[in-house]
Amino acid sequence: MVSEINRSRVVSFTAMDRGAREDYDLVAAHDAMNAARLTDRVLTWLRSMDDDSPYPISRLEHALQTATRAERDGADDETIACALLHDIGDVVSPRNHSEAAAALLAPYVSEKNHWIVKHHGVFQGYYWLHHYGEDRNARDRYRDHEHYEACVEFCARWDQVSFDPAYKTHSLQHYEPLVRDLFARPPRRML
Repeated sequence: MVSEINRSRVVSFTAMDRGAREDYDLVAAHDAMNAARLTDRVLTWLRSMDDDSPYPISRLEHALQTATRAERDGADDETIACALLHDIGDVVSPRNHSEAAAALLAPYVSEKNHWIVKHHGVFQGYYWLHHYGEDRNARDRYRDHEHYEACVEFCARWDQVSFDPAYKTHSLQHYEPLVRDLFARPPRRML
């Protein structure tokens, strides 16, 4: 709460164009503290996905199953982490979950993995959009993109098949060090 904040630790401006370096140092320190808690928030969001679902498994189990399949196929750690977190956007923005997940991951992952996470939603449409009279090949507008085939493969091999209650899946505890390592990376500057 604002009333609980030590007023000596609050910026001096009410409009950003009036801020001094000391003000922005304070903002940067706050942002660093907030970023240090990111991994714990992400793990909490993942745990919150262990809820009711119209699928035979929870959304958390789907994420774990996707990551487990990627790991068993020999994917690198960053790709496995992206497989685990590809639907994390469902927690905060269900209508554009792919873009929300990609935005979260962007400072920490390769351009390729960012692109795959950002576009996996439209690529998943291949498996279901035709049931609603929509174009299941909407993904083909990206056919000439260098990561098109990688996204097709991500969806075909790991994402769309990961709703199987009989599949032996690794636990979240198994992947927690991977998530911690990912968000411990120095972020790319995104401005």
